[in-house]
Amino acid sequence: MKDRSLVRAFSLIAHVDHGKSTLADRILQVCKAVPEREMREQYLDRMDLERERGITIKAQAIRLQYPAKDGKTYELNLIDTPGHVDFSYEVSRSLAACDGVILLVDAAQGIEAQTLANLYLAIEAGLEVIPAVNKIDLPAADPERVSAELSSLIGIDPGSVLRVSGKTGAGVVELLEEVIRRVPSPKGAPEDPTRALIFDSTYDNYRGVVSFVRVLDGELTARQKVKMMATGSLHELEEVGVFAPTMMPVKKLEAGDVGYAIPGVKNVREAKVGDTITDAARPADEPLHGYREPKPMVWAGLYPTDGDQYADLRDALDKLRLNDAAFVYEPETSQALGFGFRCGFLGLLHMDIVRERLEREFDLDLLITVPSVAYEVVRVTGEVISVHNPAEMPDPAAIQEIREPLAAAMIITPKEFLGTLMELCQERRGEMKEMHYLSEDRVEIRYHLPLAEMIVDFFDQLKSRTRGYGSLDYEAIGYRPEDLVKVEILLHGEPVDAFSSIVHKERAYTYGRKMVEKLRELVPRQMFDVAVQASIGSRIIARETIRARRKDVLAKCYGGDITRKRKLLEKQKAGKRRMKQVGSVEIPQEAFMAALRLDDKK
Repeated sequence: MKDRSLVRAFSLIAHVDHGKSTLADRILQVCKAVPEREMREQYLDRMDLERERGITIKAQAIRLQYPAKDGKTYELNLIDTPGHVDFSYEVSRSLAACDGVILLVDAAQGIEAQTLANLYLAIEAGLEVIPAVNKIDLPAADPERVSAELSSLIGIDPGSVLRVSGKTGAGVVELLEEVIRRVPSPKGAPEDPTRALIFDSTYDNYRGVVSFVRVLDGELTARQKVKMMATGSLHELEEVGVFAPTMMPVKKLEAGDVGYAIPGVKNVREAKVGDTITDAARPADEPLHGYREPKPMVWAGLYPTDGDQYADLRDALDKLRLNDAAFVYEPETSQALGFGFRCGFLGLLHMDIVRERLEREFDLDLLITVPSVAYEVVRVTGEVISVHNPAEMPDPAAIQEIREPLAAAMIITPKEFLGTLMELCQERRGEMKEMHYLSEDRVEIRYHLPLAEMIVDFFDQLKSRTRGYGSLDYEAIGYRPEDLVKVEILLHGEPVDAFSSIVHKERAYTYGRKMVEKLRELVPRQMFDVAVQASIGSRIIARETIRARRKDVLAKCYGGDITRKRKLLEKQKAGKRRMKQVGSVEIPQEAFMAALRLDDKK
């Protein structure tokens, strides 16, 4: 049995682009975990999408052997986490598999919104926090100022904040020594009944579900009969192993170890992230604390462009859900788009990443509808229902009130951009709650904003107005009643559910006008005039007409009697009138896709 006093499990947390993945590369090199010829930048970012965008999307675990200055070799279990607000659920799950964290802050940019959010997650989890200032090699670096900000935030001496450079490797050894000194060794007992927390999973086409686990008590071995405590299902472990840095089988995982287990599960619903694995013969009395269920912020419809791919899309969503526990979905049907799924995401970046992963990893061609949020509708009977899709909205006569979701937004910005950001928040119907200075030139402001006003382009506007220096973190905090209406788009008198939207009454006309103008350009001309209308209930608020294509019925008349020409024109007019009564307008897929990409600022 190994000496568990030499084991450490820790995580890297920071705001996006503060250098976590680069620092992880240097730690791998210090521990000689990867041969030099195989080393590459962002080594732990396995997905092509992560490397292309330069961001971490999935948390990655790795086991390292570090020869410390005290002459002992320590086993370090490192987890590199994402930094973007949309992937904060990924961070919270990773922290459950750790005993301590390194909180990184960029020496040039200082404390950002997600720095604070991740710090609060670590404190809530009761973890040891080691603050460090990264990128000290940059010309614009000001480690003194950033150390002072960090010390006032955490309540420590500025001199105890470590200074490192993920690029040059300066200070990395001192950082690892601090991890060994301050992060506690695992507390679990090997002789207790087995309890292992599933903190992530992936799907292998040949071996089924691969569960990433942290063993808290007991041990896991190959061929061991285990029980999933949440689902109650029994399985036999095919293999257990560690990431060193690739998957490497081992005889057993002991208390305190981070690794993987392959339970031979083909049905992805039987291996939930957050579940506890225990020994079937000697089960534990109670499971480990799992995770709070994530609350989707943004909802959108996901449809295959080819209806025959519906079953493939369902299977792909099942497998992706295993790898991304924050993503939820349920089947839905649209009159215009056919069979698809209503999907919930943590934000627009999360939505974009999920769509791109589905298209790349599962070879699907998808259409995604306009993103919306979930509203609460109070019927006149007093019943409260949740509406994720504008098409589900009841008749206006049956509605007593509509409540929209609110978000508590935390914005950190240089003080010179304070005025323009406050103006942006006021435009989006925001309500200011508090403001305080983190340092002489950096301000933290907190607003309550309607979530619907934030999901489209709020983040882009914030970045452009602050020249990239502003940062945002937000969380849903409940609902409030508002004067909201459902705007429907009618094509030739028929509502097109894919274009319906719930907007504030003051902005309904602008949205309707923008949508009908866009569709007038995109829908092909028919042999008869087609009305494109925006309506609230039975009231039309905007209209455009797609003019008919004109066939020249007089082309065959060379001269001759005027009554002959008039007769042909009257016959054409009667035919068009009849066609208008019975004709239907087909919207091509390209028109849907272009209209759904409408730059909707409402």
